[in-house]
Amino acid sequence: MKHAGLAVTTVADQAADALRRKIMSGELAEGFSLRQDALAAEFGISRIPVREALVQLEGEGLVKIVAHKGAVVSGLSLDEISELFMLRSVLEPLLLKKSAPKLTLEDYAELDAILAEYKVELLAQHTTRWGELNTRLHDVLLARADQPRTAAIVATLLQQTDRYTRMQLSLSADSIRQAQQEHEELVELCRSGDVRGAASLLKRHIEHASRDLERFILSNRRAR
Repeated sequence: MKHAGLAVTTVADQAADALRRKIMSGELAEGFSLRQDALAAEFGISRIPVREALVQLEGEGLVKIVAHKGAVVSGLSLDEISELFMLRSVLEPLLLKKSAPKLTLEDYAELDAILAEYKVELLAQHTTRWGELNTRLHDVLLARADQPRTAAIVATLLQQTDRYTRMQLSLSADSIRQAQQEHEELVELCRSGDVRGAASLLKRHIEHASRDLERFILSNRRAR
């Protein structure tokens, strides 16, 4: 019985991953109805792991489950953006102040590799990679903080804001250039030992992304 439970969890995780990619890429748009029977048929699985996958994605803010109506892809929420990015702007600089002084040569080699790949993917407009690389960069920068509970919260926040981050980068060429420049400057400040400057830039970097998204959503709503 225990093994059956593990099997269902694995299948549910795989279904959640597949749906997450579709939502993040925009293939499944805001408000799209996620019918359990259709998804089960598409993935070739039963409805039980599909239901678990949808609950998991609801916890990440990507799906909204409405009583008697089923699940839909979540809309873009100004309140959610404000709260999630505010939490990041508070917690990530705190972790960076503890992590930056302990970053190793191997960490900087990894950060440089991520920056190089990030630049290629940004210029090529490969949006599916932006969120992953952004998260990896932040993860490495914060990895030496030795604050596991705060780090776990930040990891969840990064996952929950991935969809928004990629949208923010997609808004304009200026957004892409600024993100690239801020990431490069952030790494160099840490490398040079300017921890306070790095933490200050990280806070501004996160707040800038939040403001961009809020302006974009408000503009779209006024245009309707």
